[in-house]
Amino acid sequence: MPTSDAILARLLALHPKIIDLSLTRMERILAALGHPEERLPPVIHVAGTNGKGSTIAYLRAVLEAAGLVAHCYTSPHLVRFHERIRLAGALIDEAALSALLAECEEANGGAPITFFEITTAAAFLAFSRRPADYLLLEVGLGGRLDATNVVAAPRLSVITAIDYDHQQYLGDTLTAIAHEKAGILKPGVPAVIGSQPDEALAEIERVAERRRTPLAVANRDWQCFPQHGRLVYSDERGLLDLPPPALPGRHQFDNAGNAIAALRALGDRRIDENHMARGLKSASWPARLQRLDAGRLTQFLPAGSELWLDGGHNPSAGRVLAHALADLESRAPKPLVVIWGMLNTKDAQAFIAAFAGLASRVIAVTIPGEANAVPAETLRAAAARAGLAAETAPSLEDAVRWAARDYPSPRLVICGSLYLAGRALALHAGRLDAAG
Repeated sequence: MPTSDAILARLLALHPKIIDLSLTRMERILAALGHPEERLPPVIHVAGTNGKGSTIAYLRAVLEAAGLVAHCYTSPHLVRFHERIRLAGALIDEAALSALLAECEEANGGAPITFFEITTAAAFLAFSRRPADYLLLEVGLGGRLDATNVVAAPRLSVITAIDYDHQQYLGDTLTAIAHEKAGILKPGVPAVIGSQPDEALAEIERVAERRRTPLAVANRDWQCFPQHGRLVYSDERGLLDLPPPALPGRHQFDNAGNAIAALRALGDRRIDENHMARGLKSASWPARLQRLDAGRLTQFLPAGSELWLDGGHNPSAGRVLAHALADLESRAPKPLVVIWGMLNTKDAQAFIAAFAGLASRVIAVTIPGEANAVPAETLRAAAARAGLAAETAPSLEDAVRWAARDYPSPRLVICGSLYLAGRALALHAGRLDAAG
């Protein structure tokens, strides 16, 4: 086992709750580490329910196209923890990660602290010790009490689309959820707000008014939309005619718009329209409607088949994914088989309902190694209630094999959970055996 894996396993045992929103423990360990959060590069802090990672992917691609150096902090990881911490364009290496985790473990002294809190502290240490032009910082959960919200004065805040998710922690109304997300807004720090439901936007505006946070709001202060195969962005400074985003799906125009609006709000003269165009074309973000090329899973599929992967896991993500697959169907019809796994903290019924009338079949799987995984049979029953033909499979490999058996050249999508997506990527790359 790599050194970092052993330390991470120990850190998981430091606090009985996986999620316990508070800033107290984070403030304590950062003080013990000499306050690295006060020595970070200029921070772009990104919260929201859906689209955070894709927005950050576009931001990073544009910044790098402009020759700028960007650190990134995202979560969760798909295959290896190292994916969460990107230093100057490269994933953190094993030696550096192990040393940082050991330093944080020693500074914490065995006190209760959540896994996300102490690993975020390690990331802040890494970012504070290596110069960069910007740090792209993704909120883990919510915003107001998230471990990343110890940054007192970011350069810019961004709130992507808000919808229902994590209601047990954030509240069961869009107003309550938006209040938590808007907790990242800071006095005088400009904020870019993506397209929102009216209820969510009203709460964001209430918080912003109290904190005197200047807002640039989608569909009011700026617009972004597809036109003739291009991305058109407009605001008070003018209009941009840009290539379509590299990531597939109509929803990616919204995410790309968030990134462009953020870049405009930064006002960094080192970034121009050409850099934006190059960044939109080069951005990548695994498990966001990602098409898998040749690998272990595709070997079971006949010629002409397609295998897609998506980690979206809430009802709005299900609707977005279904719309994107419907667009694919309109251009290149194929039988759609949904290979589906979820955690019991999510609304499985609402997620799968989006595929009614679109999917030819649903094959449900239990996510291996996850204590909160919904049993495949429970998922099958939920799909059946939504009017979908459904069955279960004992593994991802079996699900792919069975889809190939039933249809001559299907379009498969593995979806419902980032944990399932990470497992699929590892299996496809040959890093796991079928049962491991």
